[in-house]
Amino acid sequence: MADSIKDPELYEALLDDGASKSKAAAIANAAARDGRSTVGKRGGKSDAYEDWTKEELYERAQELEIEGRSAMSKGELIEALRD
Repeated sequence: MADSIKDPELYEALLDDGASKSKAAAIANAAARDGRSTVGKRGGKSDAYEDWTKEELYERAQELEIEGRSAMSKGELIEALRD
């Protein structure tokens, strides 16, 4: 999928901010097509990690291959994802 990303820098930044791979790809490709300034005006903002369920946090930690995630509490997962 990474080969089809039209704005890889934005894609990586979105992943770092907690976006899913599919959401980051859609936003990065729209930004490349329409310009970065118009994309933010159309879309919403992702929920803060505190609003995610522990399962959602765990899945994101799994995507990022964070070590020790299975033993982490919700707060620890949030902290690990922000590091």
